[in-house]
Amino acid sequence: MDVTTGIGLIAGTGILVIMMLWGGDLTMFVSSHAAVIVFGGSIAATLIRFPLSSMLHGMPLGMRYVFTMSRLSARDLVDELARVAEIARKQGPLGLEKVETADPFLAKGIRFVADGYDMDFIRDNLERDRDNFLMHLDEGGKIYRAIGDCAPAFGMVGTLVGMVQMFANMTDPSKLGPFMATALLATLYGAAIANLFCLPIADKLHGKLLDEETNRTLIIDGITMIRDSKSPALVREMLLAYLPEKHRHEDAEAVAA
Repeated sequence: MDVTTGIGLIAGTGILVIMMLWGGDLTMFVSSHAAVIVFGGSIAATLIRFPLSSMLHGMPLGMRYVFTMSRLSARDLVDELARVAEIARKQGPLGLEKVETADPFLAKGIRFVADGYDMDFIRDNLERDRDNFLMHLDEGGKIYRAIGDCAPAFGMVGTLVGMVQMFANMTDPSKLGPFMATALLATLYGAAIANLFCLPIADKLHGKLLDEETNRTLIIDGITMIRDSKSPALVREMLLAYLPEKHRHEDAEAVAA
């Protein structure tokens, strides 16, 4: 689990709640009118931007992956693929049938090699799987970013609506307070939704997309080399190019030792 996402959301929400409680109670910060304008308007505008199927698939996928970490890092995957290559070299492709790994995508590639599929099929299938996954993850990030972009704008719309209602009822002082509260709370809701939830989630998903793209491309290259009966040393050496410069030197020193 990606604990930093949970910690950030809890800490940010806690800070808002504490600041609200210092000046009174939480009920004064509740406005159904402001919530309808900000939440309803943001979702409606996002529905215009994206197909319903993308909304139904992208939002849950994005929420799931924003709280999860890759089962294996790129460095772990290099070690794992080198281990698989060693098994394939000693026992042949059939020896891979009993190999277990924590990464489902890697497990799928190992199964293809063990079953004796040809190189083109393995590469095409894994690349298609990778591209579809990255496309859906990218959709999730774009949806959350779209909501984050819309929320402050609809907060401003709510503020303008509240101001119009307030000025239209200047003769009735009892209505000025509620309308002013609606105007200000709409801006608050929009800013909080965008800057505490949607935009950070979109940025986190973009980072995870880049990590997943690197990891899955690394796996595809490793699996195809194993299918082509490359030596474990060559597999490791070729895959080290996916690691940051510092980790490459550390792995090279470890192998030399």
